[in-house]
Amino acid sequence: MSLDPRLLAVLACPVDKGPLYYLGDDQGLYNPRLRRRYVVREGIPVMLPDEAVTVEAADADVFDARIASGDLAPTFVA
Repeated sequence: MSLDPRLLAVLACPVDKGPLYYLGDDQGLYNPRLRRRYVVREGIPVMLPDEAVTVEAADADVFDARIASGDLAPTFVA
């Protein structure tokens, strides 16, 4: 199940209020500034700061490379 593009267009990190990058339901939404990931459960993004997962450096490097290549787009442009 994929998140609705209208929902993605309004999602922001609850901590720094910046855009997120949708990695797919199995990987969630990624904040490259904080290197945190918000999970998606049953098609619903869990946007609670206490439930965000710290992304390991190696995984963050992969996600950051995908962002730099244009493979991932931000949820909105600040």
